Amino acid sequence: MPLEIATSYRARTRGLLGRDSVDGAMLLSPAGSVHTFRMRMPIDVAYLDRHLRVIAVRTMPPGRLGMPRVRARHVVEAMAGAMSEWGVRKGVCVEVVVGGG
Repeated sequence: MPLEIATSYRARTRGLLGRDSVDGAMLLSPAGSVHTFRMRMPIDVAYLDRHLRVIAVRTMPPGRLGMPRVRARHVVEAMAGAMSEWGVRKGVCVEVVVGGG
């Protein structure tokens, strides 16, 4: 799946705001929590630790503030339902491949 990587403060703050859909996912790094204020769609959020292991997955409707996760260092955002479809769940280690294809 395509993955956008947001590492600057501006890119992390913007995240998926203002979009009607997303092709793939967005990795926010570093990040320990997210919000969905001004979002147009519900999203799945996977909180990752420093080893990219999933510590929690939540579906968030627009207008919500996610609870900070103490060990979270990265967050992956995607369309609601995508994490389940991809098999992303607590305990799974996520692999990021740069420049594939």
